[in-house]
Amino acid sequence: MEPKTPTSRRVLVAKPRGYCAGVDRAVVAVEKALEQYGAPIYVRKQIVHNTHVVKTLEARGAIFVEETEEVPEGEIVVFSAHGVSPAVHEEARNRQLRTIDATCPLVTKVHNEAKRFAGQDYDILLIGHEGHEEVEGTAGEAPEHIQLVDGLDSVDRIQVKDPSRLVWLSQTTLSVDETVETVNRLKERFPTLLDPPSDDICYATQNRQVAVKEIAAESQLVIVVGSENSSNSKRLVEVAKDYGADASYLVDYAADIRDEWLEGVDTVGVTSGASVPEELVEEVLVRLAKHGFDDVREVQPVDERVRFALPHELRKDLRAS
Repeated sequence: MEPKTPTSRRVLVAKPRGYCAGVDRAVVAVEKALEQYGAPIYVRKQIVHNTHVVKTLEARGAIFVEETEEVPEGEIVVFSAHGVSPAVHEEARNRQLRTIDATCPLVTKVHNEAKRFAGQDYDILLIGHEGHEEVEGTAGEAPEHIQLVDGLDSVDRIQVKDPSRLVWLSQTTLSVDETVETVNRLKERFPTLLDPPSDDICYATQNRQVAVKEIAAESQLVIVVGSENSSNSKRLVEVAKDYGADASYLVDYAADIRDEWLEGVDTVGVTSGASVPEELVEEVLVRLAKHGFDDVREVQPVDERVRFALPHELRKDLRAS
């Protein structure tokens, strides 16, 4: 990074940031469904964990519900990027709902691993946050085999049938550092604990954390654009503070930034969670510019070019039309 002059007030913008491929796929799926079939289109849970995205889609005719039973029989329902359990798919079939499964393919990979290991009679330790939709969906694939590990304190409470047939899986949006720490603690108790065949921390979570670590090292303040219920956005705040920033805050909108945060600050880092549209970051940069932060530099320690195809149910109808 270039050295700053003593009088400059600069912004270091992390790249990659914002929408990952899985989020982009899910949001576009709802938009295309509205265009293809017309409103209303029902969505189980928030399609992604971002307040602005949900409000925008609601204005276009999407109806967000908590459970499938709230969807009128025969209607179209989109399953969110976080995935659902087999029981939810079964309920949708029983209600004759037309489903569009917008589950992120990386979450689907974890679901498939859970089914495979359960089929081999392994106990599965699922590292994640209780109540998170992704965790509920993964656990639902093999509830009799899966135990949730939510934080280091829960490690000592784990009970398994056979320590020699034990594997861990992870919620994809967790902090890399947090997951490693938990796995290490688990291996202290269960030395034969098996690793999954591939790293289940998603590329987007990892890449955004790599980028925020780099900007945090040179920023007194890091602003993370994202919603409170976004696990990966909240992790970015923690990582920024762990890697050098004096302060870091999570904001939904530029208007949430407090003037006192900027007092005595000459370098602000800016990033956004994987479910955040770029327009919200642009609004933050405009607000910062009004406070004299007009030297904006993008910091890109890693390249990201992943793309996912739309859900097959939707692709088929789009092709037909």
